[in-house]
Amino acid sequence: MKHTLKLISIIALTLILSFSANAQKQNFELIKNNNIFNAILKELSLFYVDTIDAEKIITKGINSMLYSLDPYTTYIPKSEEHDLKFMTTGEYAGVGALISQRDSLIQITSIYEGNPAQKDGMKVGDRILEINGESMVGKTNDYVSEHLRGKANTLAVIKVERPSADSIITLNVTRKKIYIPAVSYYGVTRDDVGYIYISSFNTNTAAEVKEALLDLKKNYNIKSLIIDLRGNPGGLLNEAIGVINLFVQKGEKILETRGRLKELETIYKTSQKPIDTEIPLAVLIDDESASASEIVAGAFQDLDRAVIVGNRSFGKGLVQSTRPLPYEGTLKITTAKYYIPSGRLIQAIDYSHRDKDGKTTRIPDSLTTEFKTAAGRIVRDGGGITPDVEYKYPEQSNILYYLTIDYHIFDFATQYVATHPTIASANEFVLTDEEYNQFKEQLKTKNFTYDRESLKLLENLKEVAKFEGYIDVAGETIATLEKQLEHNLDKDLDKFKEDIKSRLEMDIVERYYYKKGVMSRGVEQDKCIEQAVDILKDSIQYKQILSPKK
Repeated sequence: MKHTLKLISIIALTLILSFSANAQKQNFELIKNNNIFNAILKELSLFYVDTIDAEKIITKGINSMLYSLDPYTTYIPKSEEHDLKFMTTGEYAGVGALISQRDSLIQITSIYEGNPAQKDGMKVGDRILEINGESMVGKTNDYVSEHLRGKANTLAVIKVERPSADSIITLNVTRKKIYIPAVSYYGVTRDDVGYIYISSFNTNTAAEVKEALLDLKKNYNIKSLIIDLRGNPGGLLNEAIGVINLFVQKGEKILETRGRLKELETIYKTSQKPIDTEIPLAVLIDDESASASEIVAGAFQDLDRAVIVGNRSFGKGLVQSTRPLPYEGTLKITTAKYYIPSGRLIQAIDYSHRDKDGKTTRIPDSLTTEFKTAAGRIVRDGGGITPDVEYKYPEQSNILYYLTIDYHIFDFATQYVATHPTIASANEFVLTDEEYNQFKEQLKTKNFTYDRESLKLLENLKEVAKFEGYIDVAGETIATLEKQLEHNLDKDLDKFKEDIKSRLEMDIVERYYYKKGVMSRGVEQDKCIEQAVDILKDSIQYKQILSPKK
């Protein structure tokens, strides 16, 4: 016994000394490299051939250092604190419009209903020339955005060019506190299937989902529900727990976070009385569903509480916290990894292991581990949430892609609104064949061109044939193919008419009925939602999906 105690004491002392030595070495390296950094900065400020912008190069150095750890650990200076506040609360003070850069001007691309931009006369398509007397020509998106923002109840005098009216207009827009709801839309799809779209997880998400759920149950008597998390980048962890809590029993373990520091390890359980633990659920996800969205989808999957429909999610299993810095800056730092009810970590990239070029890759499926849901279904870690039922999205035509990014659809919608004071309801509006033909004729006057992937591949084939010495033999065949694959705008506009027409209608509907109109129309036309509805309406299929395979 004495020998055993002595051996344990020696091992414990060795561990303590080893830990102390490692800590001292780490502290020394930290101090040494900090001194080197300060010395380099001093030498640059004294002897560099040109005057240096200290703030610029230090900020760039900080950002490069943090990005080498992971993309989510970031430095937020005081000047960007409104972005952090918006991400966590959904609130900011401004005019309530989205903008994007187009040539040398910034253009209004979307307007939030009921906010100053709408009330004070701004239109989608307006191009900003001045704000409060200062020219915005040639300025960046961030610069103009900063000038549109400001304290609530302050005036922004905005001079815009309105292409649809071929005129320059001065607008007096009073900034207000803008709140972007997390539940962008909710309603009823086919029969008695409810639908809730959650765009983010901010400080009010769980409350908004609860309000929508209660309304759908009381006034629409829904029998099942779709929760749409597609395109949702995540947000606050507690709000994700709050949403889950609406549908599972109080006291259920949802999440465990584990970090390097013991005090950062936490178990999260549902703490409130649920609203409905029996209603059949379908949750929609895609490759842009991340973080808090994956917590919700993953927990529902692990607890066999919902059928997950769509495409594999992004794969972010890291938790960030904020730490205050000098001069009112903020460090958003990855402090833990989270594990959902089955015990799996869904992080898709291991940022601590990189190749010799510093690049990271997704964890291959062959290296993932099996876990089991509450009912015994097999699920895997290491690559996001894999849906129970995959939905295959149809590929977007190449011509539609170029019509969109080159603003041809946007500009046609702008002109359409200028000549049509009203349109039919969001769900009933249809662009006539005559109006579609007008769109086609406009494209011809603008000399619209677009890449054809087939022609690109053929050009590559020609180069390879030349290199390998086959061009003399195959040249005539390649020339014939080139002729057959030449642009035929009329043919492509007719071939992809339904897709192009649908996008045009959506853009026009948004100008009159804003995001809610687009969402309402989209719910009726979305094939992924239709697939989820079919599953929810078929109770036998629904139960089979949530049962272990025999």
